[in-house]
Amino acid sequence: MISAARQTVYQAFGLRISSEIPLPELPLSAGGEDRASADVVIAAGFPDRLRDELEAAGSNFARIGNRFLFLIPETAFYCIEDGQRITVSPLAGADPEKVRVYLLGTCMGALLMLRGVLPLHGSAVEIDGKAYAFVGDSGAGKSTLAAAFVGEGYRLVSDDVIAAAWSEGGGPPIVSPAYPQQKLWQESIERLGLGRESGSYRTIYRETAKFAVPAAARFCDGPIPFAGVFELAKPQGETVIVRPLPNLERLRVMLLHTYRNRLIHRLGLEAWHFKAAAGIAEQARTYQLSRPQEGFTAHRLVSAIIQTIREGEKIK
Repeated sequence: MISAARQTVYQAFGLRISSEIPLPELPLSAGGEDRASADVVIAAGFPDRLRDELEAAGSNFARIGNRFLFLIPETAFYCIEDGQRITVSPLAGADPEKVRVYLLGTCMGALLMLRGVLPLHGSAVEIDGKAYAFVGDSGAGKSTLAAAFVGEGYRLVSDDVIAAAWSEGGGPPIVSPAYPQQKLWQESIERLGLGRESGSYRTIYRETAKFAVPAAARFCDGPIPFAGVFELAKPQGETVIVRPLPNLERLRVMLLHTYRNRLIHRLGLEAWHFKAAAGIAEQARTYQLSRPQEGFTAHRLVSAIIQTIREGEKIK
């Protein structure tokens, strides 16, 4: 069971989050401890009632009225109410770090959708005052590429969940920073020369070999325009290939790489998802990026991406 503490107000995903569950990954809110003006409240609960409701629904995921409930086995029950309140009910013996991983991942992704914010699965960095996202299948190198940018002086916007808000008024979409941490494999840490052995970083939770690497020194501290997306394709050949994508392919990228997109049907948000993805796809330049099959190519990809962006700006 997670021990509840006093309410602390954090800032992440463009939201002020008041939580009685400590969330050390998140930065404290610049607005101080004014809990009354928080956008989201997180509270610790007990699992019995939520277990009964999900058993009655016959699923580990269920939308019941204005609430979305789900169970992560051996971890916790989560309940999102009105897109404004999250109740976390850990199971006996659950690893507190694992409870937080799903709170800041799956749970936050669902909450963003309910609030009309499109969560993309990938990493994002700030380049020339704008956000550029790297999306792709698991293991494609999204976090490693973002870390290479950070190592060259650029600022991290998000790792894992990218909060993109679509503007109905026709303005550019906006990305709000997540929190100053990256999830990197030991090989990436060593290849990027981060200056520490992986043993100096904590693992994300016991079941994974990824490490939590702080990025507070190079972290974007406010929302910025969402300018482009690079989809990382399977490695092929011996050179870096950047290919601009046509409209329908851009929409495919947004739909496919929405974070936890299997939840969309359970949330009843299919129409919203298509409209939001289409709106962002129309505004954001989208490319497919293929890297060579051999060698560590993150720094070469950084150069190719920067060149593509700068050339695209000249064409405007």
